[in-house]
Amino acid sequence: MPYAPSNGIELYYETHGDPGGRPLLLVMGLGAQLTLWEPGLCDLLVRQGFYVIRFDNRDVGLSSKIEGGPQPDIAKAMAGDHSTASYTLWDMADDAAGLLDHLGIARAHIAGASMGGMIVQCMAIRHGSRVRSMTSIMSTTGNPAVGQPQPEAMAALLAPPPESREAAIEQGLKTWKIIGSPGYPPDEAELRARLAADYDRCFYPEGTARQLVAILATGDRTEGLRGVRVPTLVIHGEADPLVTLSGGQATAEAVPGARLLTFPGMGHDLPKQLWPQFAEALAELAREADGG
Repeated sequence: MPYAPSNGIELYYETHGDPGGRPLLLVMGLGAQLTLWEPGLCDLLVRQGFYVIRFDNRDVGLSSKIEGGPQPDIAKAMAGDHSTASYTLWDMADDAAGLLDHLGIARAHIAGASMGGMIVQCMAIRHGSRVRSMTSIMSTTGNPAVGQPQPEAMAALLAPPPESREAAIEQGLKTWKIIGSPGYPPDEAELRARLAADYDRCFYPEGTARQLVAILATGDRTEGLRGVRVPTLVIHGEADPLVTLSGGQATAEAVPGARLLTFPGMGHDLPKQLWPQFAEALAELAREADGG
């Protein structure tokens, strides 16, 4: 099992493609395992010449769980009291940089989705010398004036954790119907199978709560993003109800020279119909960053 010691914890990771290719670190979002970077998308990225690295963030999947700290209080954190945060997104950015250290990669292209987008933003701010290019997908800057969820999406995010495997699958189906892409609805049987597999791999709602408090405790990255000097792409769905489009627009406005790529009908997921366009956009950015 491939584990990397990093920042005092262990991260489970997987690699795809030729180690001699362009290194691309993929960072997933809130409560999401590396499995949401689906193999078909990873294969397309490998065909574009990338050496793809996907991993489980701390507190999710097969990576270390951060136990023994304060009980995360989401309501307090939303009200501005971050005293129950066990860590912040800066710590998670340090985790990712430590994974690159373990793999012997001095500089990588980095791409993150949702909370993962926030983490790669922190990487570009704090570890800019390690970053060849940054892609922030369906994410935001931490400015509370932008990217705020619609009420139904917020309710889905804050729903109490399910108490059984079947309840978890049903709740997952309901959530994806609320936050997913209206223009690219998933096959329900495929989605159900993926939700079941993810539950069996790891079900750990306590970690999701700690990650959510970490997001709230990290604050606004806008000023830090103004100092980012790596080629940057921002991808966002025009129909995203969880991190609304203004979050992506604000991210692109904050990073000098960033390009904003939006998709009508895309919500808060990575629909397979758009994978070829995602892969080509990341490859184009990498070619620009690497000089060909």
